[in-house]
Amino acid sequence: MIQQETDCLFCRIVRGEIPASIVYRNDHVVAFRDITPVAPEHVLIIPLKHIASLNDLCPEDESIAGHLLLAAEKVAEIIGIRESGYRLVFNTGKDALQSVYHIHAHLLGGERMGWPPFPGSVTVHG
Repeated sequence: MIQQETDCLFCRIVRGEIPASIVYRNDHVVAFRDITPVAPEHVLIIPLKHIASLNDLCPEDESIAGHLLLAAEKVAEIIGIRESGYRLVFNTGKDALQSVYHIHAHLLGGERMGWPPFPGSVTVHG
């Protein structure tokens, strides 16, 4: 059985207790549209297993981390941005503005992005 938390928002989405616009799902991850997108395409990719943050990954979670990264390409293909490009962002901890403590990757795309790595930022190169 996959470890989950009863009061975790994302665990509740995994279990189907909270509706979400699911884009992709397999035996390891689920991907769904963010309810407050910051780019034309904004999908969250989460493991089915509850892991609070990247800081909580253990050696036995190595395959979960791999499944998150491999799912990004599949999700990008499904939503039509694989060839144009996308950004994958993990926020870890309060200073990085992690708001849900269940590992999740933000897959962002659908527009040309600037640098620093935020959609719509002004591109500055020296």
